[in-house]
Amino acid sequence: MNPNPSEQVNPWNRARPHDRRERLFGGSGVVLVWSLCDQPRPPFGAILACELEGAGSVGAHVQQEYPEVVIVLEGEGVARVGGAAMIMQPGVVLELPLGQTLALENASPDRPLRYLIIKAK
Repeated sequence: MNPNPSEQVNPWNRARPHDRRERLFGGSGVVLVWSLCDQPRPPFGAILACELEGAGSVGAHVQQEYPEVVIVLEGEGVARVGGAAMIMQPGVVLELPLGQTLALENASPDRPLRYLIIKAK
């Protein structure tokens, strides 16, 4: 039997295997992370769906291994890219080359901030 198509479409389905990361990079709260592709083909290193809980944050960290693209799908927050504040809302795309610093904050006290991360090799 084929899986339910609606479960395949929802990357934040808690029934699917995912990681729970607390206080990521010295931030606050919890980030849930789902891998959307078991073995991405080059040039991609990972394709991830992420959910940052309400009022949570991801601490400042440097892109050391892979450049990344972050695509915001739901919620609102603030990204600090190289120290400069940028509003995060659906449709915002952040490009993070190697060496760039990123920190994230969820602006909502109770709604998650949901985004995709695409890592390139």
